[in-house]
Amino acid sequence: MRLSFSLLALASTVLGASQFHGLNYNPKRQDGSCPNVYQVQADLKVLRPYTNKLRIYSVKDCNQGEPVLRAMQNTDWKVELGLWVDSNDASYEADKQELIRLAGVFNFTQQVNAVVVGSEAIYRGEQTAEQLASKVGEIKAVLAQLGLQGIPVTSSETWPTYYQPLIDAVDFVNMHGFPFWEGVAIDGAVDRMFEHIHTLQRAANGKKVVVGETGWPSAGDNYGAAVTGVATAQRYLQQFVCRAIAEDIDYYYFNSFDQSWASTNNASNVEGHWGIVLDDYVTPKFSEPIYTCGGSASASASADESAYTSADGPSSAAAGGGTGASGSGSKCRGTIQRRRRRRRFV
Repeated sequence: MRLSFSLLALASTVLGASQFHGLNYNPKRQDGSCPNVYQVQADLKVLRPYTNKLRIYSVKDCNQGEPVLRAMQNTDWKVELGLWVDSNDASYEADKQELIRLAGVFNFTQQVNAVVVGSEAIYRGEQTAEQLASKVGEIKAVLAQLGLQGIPVTSSETWPTYYQPLIDAVDFVNMHGFPFWEGVAIDGAVDRMFEHIHTLQRAANGKKVVVGETGWPSAGDNYGAAVTGVATAQRYLQQFVCRAIAEDIDYYYFNSFDQSWASTNNASNVEGHWGIVLDDYVTPKFSEPIYTCGGSASASASADESAYTSADGPSSAAAGGGTGASGSGSKCRGTIQRRRRRRRFV
């Protein structure tokens, strides 16, 4: 297939100063329509100065697995392939079958970093930890049958709902944490995030803990003491990324692009405003450098918002304080309930 941009150019683009370990990505267009390979390749060209690793949430939704993998062929891009899991196992089965099909078309060993079975399905109350752990085991077996047992398999959950049965099942823990949704003021937000990371590290029995999602919205309504805004979003980004580098924590930052198609049916009307690039797929949201680490706090963390490019307004006990393997626990109940209306990503 002939593509509209040079694959060689994509492969050879040099990462810029503001590098991320990885970014979350949904290739849907801003009107909610499904992407083609040319649009995905254009997205990769825009994102290439920031990272060469992406995570998608479903291979079947919009059939996005194929254009993403096609656009990445013969480049140094890597992707975590998501399988969507909800209360209807038909969604998971469709993604599983599409994963198998794609493995027969593409060389997963070149582009696929991991397979992520589900995103916040326990948090939404749609699966138990045991059910999700069983699906993780099933996908491990599927990959082994395909000769792809070297590809790690995990699942993504919020930090309080990453219960021990799931920790035991995954190859690495892929946690989500959003101090914004806890109503935490920016001054203490990154400290709070790393408290959650350290809690899961203690529960993980030596398994690696990766941050699958974290970020801060640049617009929308405030949430408790958590204030939206471009300057605040960049401040969280800088402080989180620099500390992740210092503590050798891998992460996929949320999100690549602002998403005008995202639902407004949530607690704070912020879902379209988490990207590092605006919803025109071109314009960076933040001034460069996006972050600087070392020495005193970067000027970018304290500069006035007008200076920016855009004015876009564990064990059960350890992880959640509960007593049962799939209980939520009173310690974190408030956090879970406050964020309950957050949308699905597919």
